[in-house]
Amino acid sequence: MAGLYGCHTLSGVLPQVDTPSADIQRLFGDIDIYLFDQLARGRFNKRRRVLDVGCGGGRNLRYLLAHGYDCAGIDVDSRAVEEVRRGAGALDRGDVLDRLVVGTADALPWGDGSFDAVICSAVLHFADDAAHFGRMVTEMWRVLAPDGLFFARLASTIGLEGFAGAAGRRVRLPDGSDRFVVDEAMLLDWTTRLGGSLADPLKTTNVQQMRCMTTWCVLRGRA
Repeated sequence: MAGLYGCHTLSGVLPQVDTPSADIQRLFGDIDIYLFDQLARGRFNKRRRVLDVGCGGGRNLRYLLAHGYDCAGIDVDSRAVEEVRRGAGALDRGDVLDRLVVGTADALPWGDGSFDAVICSAVLHFADDAAHFGRMVTEMWRVLAPDGLFFARLASTIGLEGFAGAAGRRVRLPDGSDRFVVDEAMLLDWTTRLGGSLADPLKTTNVQQMRCMTTWCVLRGRA
């Protein structure tokens, strides 16, 4: 007879049971948890044309590819692009292979308004300087369609002690990395300059004063 907290089979061997973590990994892979939040809240329900800028090996595209989204991705690392192409092929998504390309965020090979959502996770903090940052942001905004969503995660000084006035340039963070950093005022100014509106308040994760990562989600107005 099974006890309160267990069960037995006739063979005495317990059946294999999926854990929640295994089930989530199978469905979503290593997706950015803050992008997962946007999916769970319905932000991608009707935004089916998605571009991942700095896609790497495709960690943020896996779920979307598996569920029929019209995906594209770009990364400077050709090996990473080959990895995401292999992943797309394994999901029988050969239709997207020509849209998974090697390139840079400040020179996107797509026309104006081509995508309903643009993902840019942990990329903008590799900007060389404020001008480079601006070129990347405006280029991603260019390919975003009316009523589109721009999702970015990037290093910031929000809540990080000792970095007042550092926004808009590259700095050495306490974790030893060199990053281009922003602050709240800079992100709000760029939101206004783009003519967008915040989809959510800025949300920042502070990792024991070693680094801060801010989620910046901007909606483009309807035409």
